[in-house]
Formats: sequence, structure tokens, C-alpha cells
Amino acid sequence: MAVYTDVSDDDLAAFLEGYDIGAPLSCKGIAEGVENSNFLLHTSVGYYILTLYEKRVDVNDLPFFVGLMEHLATRGIVCPQPVRNKLGESLGALAGRPAAIVTFLEGMWPKRPDARQCGMVGEALAKLHLAGSDFQMKRANALSIDGWQPLFDAARTRADEVLPGLAPILAGELAHLRTCWPKGLPSGVVHADLFPDNVFFLSGKLSGVIDFYFACDDAFAYDLAICLNAWCFEPDASFNLTKGMALLSGYEGVRELDDAEAAALPTLARGAALRFLLTRLVDWLNRPEGALVKPKDPIEYLKKLRFHQHVAGAREYGLSR
Repeated sequence: MAVYTDVSDDDLAAFLEGYDIGAPLSCKGIAEGVENSNFLLHTSVGYYILTLYEKRVDVNDLPFFVGLMEHLATRGIVCPQPVRNKLGESLGALAGRPAAIVTFLEGMWPKRPDARQCGMVGEALAKLHLAGSDFQMKRANALSIDGWQPLFDAARTRADEVLPGLAPILAGELAHLRTCWPKGLPSGVVHADLFPDNVFFLSGKLSGVIDFYFACDDAFAYDLAICLNAWCFEPDASFNLTKGMALLSGYEGVRELDDAEAAALPTLARGAALRFLLTRLVDWLNRPEGALVKPKDPIEYLKKLRFHQHVAGAREYGLSR
């Protein structure tokens, strides 16, 4: 989440007249994340999240995101629900941007996840994969391997400003992954961005999953590899095997990986690290002036990538077989 676009009080009041959620009391920007403009909206009825979809989001994808959240909720996944306006529409326009209001979920995201929380996330991810199995809409993953070269091209000439020699490192990794990227793995709807700030906990239990704006169709094991990167490394970029074991055990307690998925996990984890390294690099080099946004350090994911480059098999992540 982030804030790129300001919303005036008058524009907000006019927008909310189309909804039955009361009068606005406050609307505060949320600085975390990098993709859309998000606000904590407090009305006379309660709390909501207001999202303005920025230019990087394809407006044609919005029905997929909205429909997926509604679908998952009917399958028992606790996630924000789109609030429909008086015309029954879940999407509108505000401050020159497509906009939506979703319900507010109680809970806190963990700043330093522990192994127990990693286990709950693994379980929740597997349940999400199963819950999406009968979702009829499709969306290709624009940030899978075919999308990494354009990201690299956008940052290539300035990559060495962040770290000398970074550009050839990225070029070499891209070339390697193109030769060995797994195909034909079990696939379906994936979250594709299940970082700690997108998972809430309340009273020691996982209370909900948010931010489905990278959701798409891809390999389930790739989604799991993203979580290994996001949840199982310490601040010094060392991999925590205990957390990895908990995450994978939680996942396999609901949905067991097949042999091909297990074998592919090191390559998928490498690819996931490269994907976030590249998107962070592009954002780091192209921060919009005046935007309320905290760009994230791309070198964190270079360190993780280097770890994955030396992993020989999934047991090194904590898989029990």
C-alpha cells in the first residue's frame, strides 16, 4: 500500500454520497506498500479501506480482483469484501482514478514473524489455493518470468547506482532462469504477494488476508516460494530453517506438494527473489516526487537470491521429504 494521489474532502464526500456507509469522519493515507493509493476511511458507520488504483494497475483486471475476494469469502477465506454502492457497483472513480471501498479487517500484521505464525500462513495459503479452484475468471501473471526482462530493461542503465556490478548479476540470473524455469506444475489462483503486511493476526490466530491486487493464475508452488522469501528470512538475510519447516508443514497439512513441485522449489524460490529484487529496483529508481510511499530496499532480495543459488533441494527449506 502507499499514497500517490491525494483526495480532497469535497471529492471524498461526493464519492461517499453514492454509498450507504455513513458520513466521512476521517480519511488517513497508508504509507506501506508500493502499488496503489490506500486510505483508512472512518465513517459514522465504521472503518473501511479506500483504494485508488494507480496507473500500473490495468483497469481491466479490477473485476478479477473484486470477484476473487467475493468468491474466496464464500469458501471460508477471511479477506476484505468489496462494498457495493447504491447502484450495486463495486468499482467507481475518485480523483481521476478507479476506486473501490472494501471492508476493514481487525488485526495486526507481524513485524517479526515467528515459526507459529509461519505455520498458520502456510495453512492459509493452501486453503486459499483450494478455495480458488472453482473461480471462473482467469488472469495471467504479468510478473512471472516473461515479465522480468522488461523490468530489467527499465532499470539496467541505472542498476549500478544501487550496487556496483548489479546489472550483470541480474542479466546472468535472468539467463539462467530462462533455461530451467519449471512448466506444467499444478496451477490455479495464487495470491502472489503474501508478505507479512498482507496477513493479520488477532489474539494469536490468523484473522485475515488482504491485498489481492497481484492475484493471478500461476503455479501453486511459486506462491509458496514467494512466502518462503517473505516469511522465513531474518533481518540479516539468513534463512530460518525452523520457520521454513513450519511454513511448509502448515501448507502440506492442507495440500501436499507433488514430487515435481518439491523438486522445483529451489528454482521457484530463486525466481521469486529475482521478481521482488527487480520490482523493488524499479521502484527505488523511480520514486514519484511528493508521493507518500516507502520504497523497499532491493538489495535485501539480492541477499536472498544468493542464498537460493546454493540450495540443492527442498529439504534445505525444511520440506520433510
